[in-house]
Amino acid sequence: MAIEGPFAPALGSTENLALKAARMLDSGRGAAIRLVKNLPVAAGIGGGSADAAAALQGLARLWDLPLPAPAATARLGADLPVCLAPGPCFVGGTGEELTPAPGLPRAYLLLVNPRRPLPTADVFRRHSRPFSGSARWPEAPADARALAALLAERRNDLTEAALGLLPEIAEILQALTDCPGCLLARMSGSGATCFGLFEDPFAAAKSAAALQVGAPHWWVRATPIAAGGAVAELKEQTAPV
Repeated sequence: MAIEGPFAPALGSTENLALKAARMLDSGRGAAIRLVKNLPVAAGIGGGSADAAAALQGLARLWDLPLPAPAATARLGADLPVCLAPGPCFVGGTGEELTPAPGLPRAYLLLVNPRRPLPTADVFRRHSRPFSGSARWPEAPADARALAALLAERRNDLTEAALGLLPEIAEILQALTDCPGCLLARMSGSGATCFGLFEDPFAAAKSAAALQVGAPHWWVRATPIAAGGAVAELKEQTAPV
């Protein structure tokens, strides 16, 4: 396996999820795999699981094999089953329980990571309070503002534990909240990446540029989210700061 990209050094020479996924599918076959690591490692945005899902899908086609069951893939990474799903899902259990969710509206995210890994296991060990109950919604939100309103009624139970391990998360959340056009700012997964939700791609891009100038040590990216199960199209635009 060849590993490239800005975050390749963070993976080191350890066995990564993409390689584990390939061996899960068929340990007796060979293939040349090139992994371009563009997402921070241990960042709470499912980067490793997405890598593994891509490896599984590509090798399943190459070797003409069926994909493993969700329960099997969840043993590699809790986010892996949903990365293999064809559209938005509500997730339960340890990632293996998938229920189709209503479509998502066209919206945009501003992702910010302090470039410091935050292992999921450490966050769960620090978490001591009961987890929230299921809070799913039955209908698709009409737009980004409706999605933000739904999310505002819910919480990320791991935020407090993550803040105890990496206080810089609070600074990132405040910076996102202060961005013009940001509808909601939350931590993603077990951290340390946080996201701001926007309805306007230009506002997201402009805020990304401003945050990167103000905090050049952070990893900052503006991106569309899925719309109705398909990635919303966003042509690259230059937004003045």
